[in-house]
Amino acid sequence: MRPAGRPKVMHVVVAGDVGGAERLLAGLASRPEYSGADHAIALMTPNPRLRETFRAAGLSVRDRGPVRENPLAYLWRSFGPSDFAWLVGVLADEAASLVHIHTVGAHILAVRAAHRLALPVVRTEHGIRHFHDPSCLLFRRWALDAADRVVAVSEYVARRVAAAAPYVAGRLQTIRNGVDAAYFHPVTAPGDGPLRLCVVSRLEPWKRIDLALRALARVPSVRLDIVGDGSAAGKLRALVDRLNLGDRVSFLGYRSDPREVIAKSDAAISCSRDEPLGLSVLEALAMQRPVIAFAGGGIPELVQDGQTGWLVRDHSIGALAARITEASASRERAAALGVNARRFVEQHCRIEDMCAAYGRVYADVLENRRGESASRPEPSRKVAPT
Repeated sequence: MRPAGRPKVMHVVVAGDVGGAERLLAGLASRPEYSGADHAIALMTPNPRLRETFRAAGLSVRDRGPVRENPLAYLWRSFGPSDFAWLVGVLADEAASLVHIHTVGAHILAVRAAHRLALPVVRTEHGIRHFHDPSCLLFRRWALDAADRVVAVSEYVARRVAAAAPYVAGRLQTIRNGVDAAYFHPVTAPGDGPLRLCVVSRLEPWKRIDLALRALARVPSVRLDIVGDGSAAGKLRALVDRLNLGDRVSFLGYRSDPREVIAKSDAAISCSRDEPLGLSVLEALAMQRPVIAFAGGGIPELVQDGQTGWLVRDHSIGALAARITEASASRERAAALGVNARRFVEQHCRIEDMCAAYGRVYADVLENRRGESASRPEPSRKVAPT
């Protein structure tokens, strides 16, 4: 039984990938002692790995079962009657106090269901790509207007959201992603042999892992371990063959726990141009690994040049290769930056602090809603499309 006065937060997830948003949610929902709320997940996914990610975290998952993920399925799910009825039933059965939305596929559906039951809505913006995707324009403003609070995972994301949707500025705040610093604990780097880099990422074109491979071809001896899979995996393997890097690059596939790979590395690398923040970057920093990354998106909020890693300000292969060369020149320097990286995480990016910040959001939103109800018995709310 839920403690008296303790809210029940239902997280609605419609997604096919196990990315940073999904892993962050698993961390948030599995720590009720810090958020001051109980949590459960209403899940719609075609990916059994995502189901397992949440269940392995010990979470209560209300699973819709395997679903399709394509534009037509998105429209039917968002505006049709069946998934809407299922989600309304789940929210009512779980006695939800609040709905927390994390993924683009859930934006419209979750708001419709929340409105049917007069539940407040918190929405986390884990990225900004959907603000520039024409397929996401339909009812975008309506869904944002329906959110009682909009949370950005970095100052970069907050700025971009405010620019794209200035009407949410008064309800927008930043809660930086956090990492479990006990689980991703510091491990001494190998310190001998050729420099070994690692990248933990979905293998998608926008992650630009091909730049790491092309830069690696210009720096002798350096090794690279790649953890993850995705639509670009085949092209990346072909590029490794063309660049004759087969003896220096290892594709390790998807791993639910990347710690062993990070521990065997000397530094991590991130090549995205507009990474919203980078949970895998945080995990590497927590394990005392400096990070080589392009100075874009939310990365500069984590990677401080010459302090916790190396920022590449010119988005070119040559500039990236120069930074890799610099990292390989002094193991002592890399180790010192790794110590700084761990200290930065302990001071600014603990998952406990992130969970407590979300707990304050939940409490504030619920208190505001109670105040509205007391002063206005029949609040004027926009009617959801049904």
